[in-house]
Amino acid sequence: MLYLAFIFHMHQPYYKNLLTGEAKMPWVRLHGLKDYLDMVKILKSYPKIRQTFNLVPSLLEQIEDYTHRTNKDKFLDLSYKPAKELTAEERNFVLENFFSINKEKVIALFPRYYELYFKKIKKEEFSIQDLRDLQVYFNLVWIDPLFRQEYPELKNALYKARFFSEEEKIALLDRQIEILEEIIPAYKEFMASGQIEITTSPYYHPILPLLYNIKIAKEANPKTLLPKVEFSYPEDVQAQINLAVDFYQKIFGQRPQGIWPSEESVSEHILPFFISAGINWLVTDEAILFKSLKKKRRDSKILYQPHILKRKSGNLNIIFRDRNLSDLISFVYYNLKPEAAVDDFMRHLKNIADTFGNEDTLLTIAMDGENAWEYYANDGHDFLQLLYQRLSEAKFVSTTTPSEYLKTHPPVLEIKRLAAGSWIFANFNKWMNHPDKTKAWEWLAEARKELDSTQYSIHNTQYEWAWKQIYILEGSDWFWWAGENPFFERLFQIHLKNFYRLINRPAPPYLNAS
Repeated sequence: MLYLAFIFHMHQPYYKNLLTGEAKMPWVRLHGLKDYLDMVKILKSYPKIRQTFNLVPSLLEQIEDYTHRTNKDKFLDLSYKPAKELTAEERNFVLENFFSINKEKVIALFPRYYELYFKKIKKEEFSIQDLRDLQVYFNLVWIDPLFRQEYPELKNALYKARFFSEEEKIALLDRQIEILEEIIPAYKEFMASGQIEITTSPYYHPILPLLYNIKIAKEANPKTLLPKVEFSYPEDVQAQINLAVDFYQKIFGQRPQGIWPSEESVSEHILPFFISAGINWLVTDEAILFKSLKKKRRDSKILYQPHILKRKSGNLNIIFRDRNLSDLISFVYYNLKPEAAVDDFMRHLKNIADTFGNEDTLLTIAMDGENAWEYYANDGHDFLQLLYQRLSEAKFVSTTTPSEYLKTHPPVLEIKRLAAGSWIFANFNKWMNHPDKTKAWEWLAEARKELDSTQYSIHNTQYEWAWKQIYILEGSDWFWWAGENPFFERLFQIHLKNFYRLINRPAPPYLNAS
């Protein structure tokens, strides 16, 4: 039997400014409306489908900020503000930011929104009604199609299409928070039913091997350009994992069995920390498997089964994703009609099943669970519903979760030493090898060193917040985008400045000059 394990990874950078409580971008809220809740609720119609969702703790924390009403969101505040009261600066902000969604697959589907889009392109004057309609549409189209048909105020907005009132706008915006409030309870419900497994990641999504020692980057790529300042904090590796496990326990009432290392980044050095935290299995990319076993060619026979890592501190199971099939869903199938895409995917599965005959095999699809669907028609629902239907009917494949599979199929193949790398070309180049990325690591190293010297000179609460700020700064996204995206560079600097305020130290001149 071919067993198929889907693992959908849900993650957003930490947008919240700790000192002001403001979310610098609205993507946690908007993806919460479009991608997190529907991805699990859709399974109710397909009880045979088993899935795994990886929910990054810092994402769940930011969702809770919205549901607890403890953060600020400029995009949401300017949506609530009566259109006639927007200042000139606020009007410009709305015009520049409220078309931030896929033009062809989303904006073009709504004639009024498309009309406003071209009005903005032509630099025509927006009336008060134009601005209000834009406020409505930006928030409406980010809500998943499933919910736009479920809730009366959203369905009415779709039917009315234009000339919205302030009262209608507010009703739509109020519904957003109510949808966000459903996310965590829905995942808990589906986990309790046994239909899904929920895994975790290191709390603030850091690249753990690089936290352990930045020099591990050279193990994955000997030509890596290292920062001039050494960065090596194994204790932070353990803290990021322990924080994640404790948070999972608080939210879901039990400890996680599996973990998705941030960016599927692994190395031999970090395995003891997973083991000591009670993790049973982890997932990474197939290229790590072949590097670990020094295989020059792809070998599906060893790919489509779990492996065991036997170490002095204990044992850890590891599974490897099929990169090709994962990337077909992520980056290719949205160009096809749903029927053609599902037919192609099912052909791949049938070929694998036929190749292995009666032998039980585990095929793992591990992919981003939020960003792909914006490029699909109807937010991916047509594709996913047809796929789930076909999988439910197929006799040669059965969906499973990794923990479920491991209970009956313990691994027999062993990996003596796990290669270092991530799911991006089995190295860490995406977070290194650029002058701005190197500079960011050096700034972080200097801040982390300051923290060790301030333990007894600041108030305990400030010290705890300073640690939280450092852990946030260790997140992968700042280094991913350094040298590529000015917004993330500015947010990284805001987090750094906040850190120095928390430890009562002046920010280094390079931060004040930026």
